[in-house]
Amino acid sequence: MARNLKPDCRQCRRIGEKLFLKGLRCYSEKCAIEKKRGVPGISKRRRGKFSDFGLQLNEKQKVKKMYGMMEGQFRKYYERAARMAGVTGHNLLTLLEMRLDNVVFRAGFSASRTQARQFVRHGHIIVNGREVNIPSFHVKIGDSIEIKEKFRQNNFLKSAMESRSADNVPEWIQADYEHYKAIIGRAPERADVSDTINEKSIVEFYSK
Repeated sequence: MARNLKPDCRQCRRIGEKLFLKGLRCYSEKCAIEKKRGVPGISKRRRGKFSDFGLQLNEKQKVKKMYGMMEGQFRKYYERAARMAGVTGHNLLTLLEMRLDNVVFRAGFSASRTQARQFVRHGHIIVNGREVNIPSFHVKIGDSIEIKEKFRQNNFLKSAMESRSADNVPEWIQADYEHYKAIIGRAPERADVSDTINEKSIVEFYSK
């Protein structure tokens, strides 16, 4: 499976804002964005304003990197969202949020989506009583996501859970840290997703 192997902090600098790819580091003063480092390969004196196309491209790249996908996979999500009833941009965000790796991250069982993807790939996640090792697995309302019992003492898992609390988990996920479990209570709404995402720009980019 193709993966983006570029340094995480460099990707954030390229976009110009935090993508939260490095877990707890993103919340510390070690974060490259907090240090106000410039865009890699571009001098501050040479940096100009984005055109409309540039803004749309940058937004698409941002969300694609945020959820850890390559172009082909991300475009398929857009095409699927466009076929669904309702607002295409909102549909796209809902599909991305309902990925298993994202749910593991949003529930507070991992420090980043990259780490969540690794947990899933290594077979540490159970969905409705069955092991699922596909990060892109689409969860549904009512699904139960659980951490395998033999993995519950893992230091990375503990660190992630200690840095979060059930109160900080999105309302559409019902997290039970005592039993290392989360239930999908409802579909995520637009208000549950980051305000920094401009899904309209992504739709405009792919509509051309």
